[in-house]
Amino acid sequence: MRLITQSSKLAGVRYDVRGPILQEAERLERAGERILKLNIGNPAPFGFDAPPEIVEALRRALPEAQGYSDSRGVLPAREAVAEHYRGLGVPGIGPDDVYLGNGVSELISLVLQALVSPGDEILVPAPDYPLWTAQVTLSGGRAVHYPCVESNGWMPDLDAIEALVTPRTTGIVLINPNNPTGAVYSAELVRGFAALAERHGLVLMADEIYDRILYGGAVHEHAARHVSGTLCLTFSGLSKAQRVAGYRSGWVVASGDRGCAIDFLEGLTLLANMRMCANVPAQYAIPVTLSIESSISALCAPGGRLREQRDAAHALLTGIPGISCELPGGAMYLFPRLDPERYPIDDDQQFVIELLRATRVLVTNGRGFNLPTSDHLRFVTLPEAPVLAEAIGRIAEYLETVRIP
Repeated sequence: MRLITQSSKLAGVRYDVRGPILQEAERLERAGERILKLNIGNPAPFGFDAPPEIVEALRRALPEAQGYSDSRGVLPAREAVAEHYRGLGVPGIGPDDVYLGNGVSELISLVLQALVSPGDEILVPAPDYPLWTAQVTLSGGRAVHYPCVESNGWMPDLDAIEALVTPRTTGIVLINPNNPTGAVYSAELVRGFAALAERHGLVLMADEIYDRILYGGAVHEHAARHVSGTLCLTFSGLSKAQRVAGYRSGWVVASGDRGCAIDFLEGLTLLANMRMCANVPAQYAIPVTLSIESSISALCAPGGRLREQRDAAHALLTGIPGISCELPGGAMYLFPRLDPERYPIDDDQQFVIELLRATRVLVTNGRGFNLPTSDHLRFVTLPEAPVLAEAIGRIAEYLETVRIP
């Protein structure tokens, strides 16, 4: 019998956020166990409802959204996105510079397929959102990871990044606020990324899906404001700040020097045409979203759920002997470090599986975010504070059994 095997293109492709750890959680659920899932940033299951105006906009659009749209997206939505970025100080943006997609994830895939040739290198942060590394690999390229320094609040070192540039380097990824660390980069650092990209003719890919989820006075700086001499691609959407991850509604905006990228943009349009179009009803939620005052700010302010849950989880985790954690300025995650001298972890994926079996709490291992060491975990801070306290309490009890005094 001839075996049917996976494509060789998948060699080296990993996506641990939904990998073997989740499969073990699903096995336990089938056996009747109740699993607390702190592995993925999905707001709706934790009681974060979308603004009613967005839900109503989609409902109203249903009768008019039964056919395919333009492959780049419906014009009113693309116009709204273009106007939004012009209002943020990004000059010259029009609807033809906007591509709508089934969430940012699909758009990352389309962009990298259109951009990356075999052997091309893309600079990607470590840690990163693992889809970036996976899609670079799947596209035939090589993800070259630049370090973000934990002792410096997970900030990247621009000199270290520039030392990684080679003749095969095609682009650089900037995730701000960062997933999984929650680091929010200063305007000076973002300008440094833009200048580096321009010096070397790199495409700057700015993943800004968490740009409105900010705490304690943190300010997000849009990379596109500082790019004129090369191509900038800005990714964002409705999944996080508007709490409609299931709508799968996102966008990528091309700005900066589009003249040097005509061939690439033709390729991106080809791929957009091949998938016909993005989910049409959810596209109609975009103009409403960008025309109303966002309710996410109140959730992130003192007394707001996201802020209170971040603070509670951070205090509980750092109260466990041998655990440290940078306090994130944005996003909805914590990325704590387990002191290797107290918790000697060789295989962090297996460690997280054992933690899951013992506690029924599902988290993700640090190597799943392309961190080179096995001493970090990622926690989602979306459950209410009492639920987080229960989960972290179970984890603390388990760590007592494996900790070296």
